[in-house]
Amino acid sequence: MSTSQREAIIARLRAFPFDLDQTVEEHRRGFEAFAVEPVPADTAVEEVTLGGRPALRLTPDGADSGTLLYLHGGGYVVGSHRTGAKLARLVAERAGLEAYSLDYRLAPEHPFPAAVEDAVAAYRELIERGADAARLVVAGDSAGGGLAISTLVAVRDAGLPMPIAAVVFSPLTDQTHSGQSIHGLDGVDPLFTPEALDWYGPKYVGSADPASPLASPLFADLAGLPPLLIQVGGHELLLDDSIGLARAAALADVEVRLEVGAALPHVFQNRAGELDEAEEALDRAGAFIRAQLSSAVLV
Repeated sequence: MSTSQREAIIARLRAFPFDLDQTVEEHRRGFEAFAVEPVPADTAVEEVTLGGRPALRLTPDGADSGTLLYLHGGGYVVGSHRTGAKLARLVAERAGLEAYSLDYRLAPEHPFPAAVEDAVAAYRELIERGADAARLVVAGDSAGGGLAISTLVAVRDAGLPMPIAAVVFSPLTDQTHSGQSIHGLDGVDPLFTPEALDWYGPKYVGSADPASPLASPLFADLAGLPPLLIQVGGHELLLDDSIGLARAAALADVEVRLEVGAALPHVFQNRAGELDEAEEALDRAGAFIRAQLSSAVLV
């Protein structure tokens, strides 16, 4: 990856159409325009309903290993099954999975715990339809990464079978914003500022305690969760959200792998096709999932 290519990517991120004076609807439109990309012809796409919510079913050529439930980013305020489709597809094709990108309800119209309820309902329906938990993976990015962890905690507490693995990219795990990186990397992160995070957080948390374990899974009991892969950029405000999550998982005896991409931005995996590090990180995510699937077969 040349320096000029990396600088061009950083410049585009800094130009992301968001300011603190935008309405929620303005930000949603800007985010959709920024994040939605066409799905390649080698992936079948179908609009479906899952857990009572719209979803995209994405089936890459050769998908035969199991199912991926993917939860999009956007601070719980913006984004959709369409904005999550790219990463859902890129992970699914590397792991040989069929993917569902879920359109969970958004805040402030539907504050916490609506998103968790929707994700658990989607997971439950996959199980009820006959999906084998030993071939089921939960993944997400940013807020969707945090939601993936909250979903696993809620699934465990509901007595549902746990998935074989989870993969999260730059997860938002701490709605109290207690990590030192929130302010320590302000100005280094090309996408977010602390003020921007404060724009999102209260809209989702509403009247709930921001330290509630399902709102901030950094503070949840993570015992019994499946093997977890966390990937995060070294130049993002949410760096400590990932580091803290890895530590909490390790202390709960969860198998966890933390990968920090040096000098990389928030959800850098979205830059696949432009950034070598993104392709390599996605390859490692696919290999991680395949290894977990293989271990389940051997048991």
